[in-house]
Amino acid sequence: MRLNSICIALLLIACSSTPVLPPIVITPVATGPTINVWLTTPERTSLLSPVSSITFKKEAALPTLISVDTTIRFQSMDGFGYTLTGGSTQLINTKMNAVSRTALLKELFTTEQNGIGVSYLRISIGASDLDGHVFSYNDLAVGQTDVGLTQFSIDEDRKNLIPVLKEIVALFPQIKIMATPWSAPVWMKTNNLSKGGSLKTEYYTVYANYLTKYIQAMAQEGITIDAITPQNEPEHPGNNPSMTMTSSEQNTFIKSHLSPALKAAGLSTKIILYDHNCDHPNYPISILDDSQTKPLVDGSAFHLYAGDISALSTVHTAHPDKNVYFTEQWTSGNGNFGGDLRWHVKNLIVGAPRNWSKNVLEWNLAADENLQPHTDGGCTLCLGALTITSAGTTTRNVSYYIIGHASKFVPPGSVRIQSNVTDNLYNVAFVTPSGKKVLIVVNDASEFKSFSIGYKDMNASASLPAGAVATYVW
Repeated sequence: MRLNSICIALLLIACSSTPVLPPIVITPVATGPTINVWLTTPERTSLLSPVSSITFKKEAALPTLISVDTTIRFQSMDGFGYTLTGGSTQLINTKMNAVSRTALLKELFTTEQNGIGVSYLRISIGASDLDGHVFSYNDLAVGQTDVGLTQFSIDEDRKNLIPVLKEIVALFPQIKIMATPWSAPVWMKTNNLSKGGSLKTEYYTVYANYLTKYIQAMAQEGITIDAITPQNEPEHPGNNPSMTMTSSEQNTFIKSHLSPALKAAGLSTKIILYDHNCDHPNYPISILDDSQTKPLVDGSAFHLYAGDISALSTVHTAHPDKNVYFTEQWTSGNGNFGGDLRWHVKNLIVGAPRNWSKNVLEWNLAADENLQPHTDGGCTLCLGALTITSAGTTTRNVSYYIIGHASKFVPPGSVRIQSNVTDNLYNVAFVTPSGKKVLIVVNDASEFKSFSIGYKDMNASASLPAGAVATYVW
């Protein structure tokens, strides 16, 4: 009786028990670095603004893939920035109070808080066309000459340019400064005018000494000129001021006059050729082909008002041991924010470094609400990165964001690395001195794009509206 009860109980337990299944194991997707993202849209709904981060994962890539490879490296970068015209410094120095001026310069030249970290400037030797008036450092009465340069003076720059530069240098001592003349003093020129004409051959040595004295005078003010170009836009005599200088003239001037003058003064200032449009790469190539001149120069500089940005690679291929630079491009007061953002990022922020440029500079830093100041005959439509009004208020314009998408994240010493352009997503990638990876992408298509960013064996899903620009940092 007892045995039967036990058997019945065991039978009931066996029949009612459910089988024990193995536990379900969910394998998480392996993740990698988080990518921080900053976005600017053509409608200005986002302006170099941080947006939601994305994460690398071990997952399949989308059909459109931008792969970043840190093992394939190209040129190191000197920086991103603007031409600091005399007109820009006039506005900064005279229209802003000290507190506002210091705050603005910190925003521009540091990465503290919301700063954009501008690291490279171009300034004019004497007046550019975006000064309030034409001047040189040796202006004389008609018919006078001064071959000994006894009346040389940079006092005009002491009014605004030098005070502003000193504050910038105090904020960012490593700033690189390129200096460029728009014209020699008129008494040295064939037409005795600030506009057009060329340098008289009998004054080649005097002009070389003039440029040397300028570098020395700025050094005495605590301002180091890293590089000079012999002439802004040497094939464009229509600006005021301006001066024509053919490639053969520039070659002779550098080889026989400027380089010897700098050497005699013990100066290591770089000499950079050309400083004009991408339609005539043979201009710098013809000078670099001279075996005597080539060792005396650092490289060549370009603008993109004509030609194609690939001209920089043409020159690099011809002389790969010499550097290339991108030194000027303006945005117009009649321009379109979205159109300018797209074109400038595609061709300059992306295009110039992908064609070996060590820097990218926009023209120019600041103008007022009437696109002033400028010389009589100077640019009347040049829109600054900033508009500084007569009341001292400041507006940030399209080239502020164009440059900021690079300067804020790509410090000097960063190295361009391999990335592929695909499906109208123009891009350039860098690794910074601290090891961060930076990818700048512009969607040059007319529709929204979804894509993957590939790094090592992982992918991250990203997207960009048409015409938008994003900087990705990890």
